Amino acid sequence: MLKIKLKPTGKIHQRSFRIVVAPDRSKANGKFIDDLGFYTPTTKTLQIDKDKMAEWLKNGAQLTTGVDKLLNPDKYPRKKKKKKVEEKIEKKIEKAKEESKEEVKEVKTEEVKEEVSKENITE
Repeated sequence: MLKIKLKPTGKIHQRSFRIVVAPDRSKANGKFIDDLGFYTPTTKTLQIDKDKMAEWLKNGAQLTTGVDKLLNPDKYPRKKKKKKVEEKIEKKIEKAKEESKEEVKEVKTEEVKEEVSKENITE
């Protein structure tokens, strides 16, 4: 099966990608059949030969998720990352809620004990 996938090129911290047609089991830097374009993440440059891509898709090649995310960004909404500070605040709020429940239980048991002791004294 053929896949349209990203082939990494360039230095490690200056990465760019070639968009190629290759067998799905081939290595990331392995042999490829056809070169369709390139993507540079630092400048967000994407250039694809759409005619070639349409022809390969028509012949049965499939997009990988990486290429699909580049072509259809609306299909994959970004997840918002929670900051550590927000997580700590949420944990504190949860603890406060639990403590307040425990305090309410303690107060109720104390009131019941007082009522029982008053009833015992009056009897």
